[in-house]
Amino acid sequence: MIFTSALLLVIILFLNEPLPITSILISATALCLIWHLWWILPYTPLWPKEVQYCNKFDPEKSLSILSSNVLTPNRNTTALIKLVKKYQPDVLVTLESDQWWQDQLKELESDMPFTVKCPLDNLYGMHLYSKLPLHDQEISFLVEKDVPSIHVSLELRTGDRVRIHFVHPAPPSPTENTESAERDAELIIVARSVKNSNQPVIVAGDLNDVAWSSTTRLFRKISGLLDPRIGRGMFNTFHANYPILRWPLDHLFHSDHFTLNSIHRLPSIGSDHFPLFASLSYTPIKGVSQNGLEADFEDYDRAIEIADEKGVSKGDVPEPNEKN
Repeated sequence: MIFTSALLLVIILFLNEPLPITSILISATALCLIWHLWWILPYTPLWPKEVQYCNKFDPEKSLSILSSNVLTPNRNTTALIKLVKKYQPDVLVTLESDQWWQDQLKELESDMPFTVKCPLDNLYGMHLYSKLPLHDQEISFLVEKDVPSIHVSLELRTGDRVRIHFVHPAPPSPTENTESAERDAELIIVARSVKNSNQPVIVAGDLNDVAWSSTTRLFRKISGLLDPRIGRGMFNTFHANYPILRWPLDHLFHSDHFTLNSIHRLPSIGSDHFPLFASLSYTPIKGVSQNGLEADFEDYDRAIEIADEKGVSKGDVPEPNEKN
């Protein structure tokens, strides 16, 4: 968008002769600018907010989640622990965490005693630490045998339960998956599993996909979940080392049972991802006025096609009180 704006300005200033090519260049560049703005504006304060702010903060109804792709070779656990102590999240989920990270984060268990641990050395390890009770914990391998996801029912301070899915599907890459089929299938499986749920739902993690991609948008349409970044900002979490090359890879989506207290991209911990912090308020009555993207028949057909391509279904996502 920035480059297109600059190009349009250069054309107007320096190609001011009334030639047909000038009009064509201006028109083509202007259309390109409008196209980029169509995707960018929803992630700016200029767009209506998809998720409302909570009018009055109530600690009993709040749920805060800090998610961090730690990068397995990164050894700066001190930075992450400091962020946890500063922001005091109810839940911490780490991605790419191995046995070494598990050992270093053990000190958090005095304040966050409820845990689910899946240490792996393949960049897909995952750990969950919670101050609030966890029920029906499951570690599942929905699409690939070495790529886990964590599924839990978390008990709020009010006694209400929230179904949370933490995911980190493998991206398309020359060394792993040559196509995005595995990643897309995992997202659609989770989306279809929560589609008709009346239970409060949260899906969070590193989706290895940007917020405006066709797959992530399809995930939102099928699941019916909301994106608290709409009308607020992109909250780009990757790549932490390249200021002018960043995009949102780490996400948090939720059902309309919640409104937003706050959302922040946190300082670097030495990983290639920034941590993401979000605080939600359980306000199901207020949330009914919130609406996200809507699916049509073509979206449902595409979702079925994506899931069927990998031979999986919505039943592969563990439900409460269901064992794999």
